[in-house]
Amino acid sequence: MEIVEDTLGVPIATFLARPLFAHIATASPDGPRDSPVWFLYDEETETVWIDADRASNSFTDRIDEDDRVAVGVVDSEPARGLIQHVGVRGTATLEPFDAERAERLYAKYLGAGRETWDDRFRTYIEQPPASATLVRVTPETVVARDQSYRPAPTY
Repeated sequence: MEIVEDTLGVPIATFLARPLFAHIATASPDGPRDSPVWFLYDEETETVWIDADRASNSFTDRIDEDDRVAVGVVDSEPARGLIQHVGVRGTATLEPFDAERAERLYAKYLGAGRETWDDRFRTYIEQPPASATLVRVTPETVVARDQSYRPAPTY
């Protein structure tokens, strides 16, 4: 994984551990497509994992056709002038559903202890449908930027 630029000011893995939405960009014959997703970054393998379902996520079909993807994660608080971004470009593969990995991914957003989760998430982990899958993104390049600014005063 090549770090093209890193002006983030915090370790990339620390930023990616935040419960932020990512967007995965894929290619289609009609042009690029963008889908909001939950993700999990595995620092040890430098891999991004995305929860997906072949029955309801059309980006899985596009990955089957063209494995080149981009993943963008942004943290933005305009009132504070905070804008931080990590962009990943690489390739994606569809992997068998792994309940343990999916539970770690869900816990990032829903909190530890699935007994407190909404039933649909618990059920998905405990009884995954045949269409359940995980997307494994292998980064080739990464850009990490802090583009924060001093907000204008309010009067």
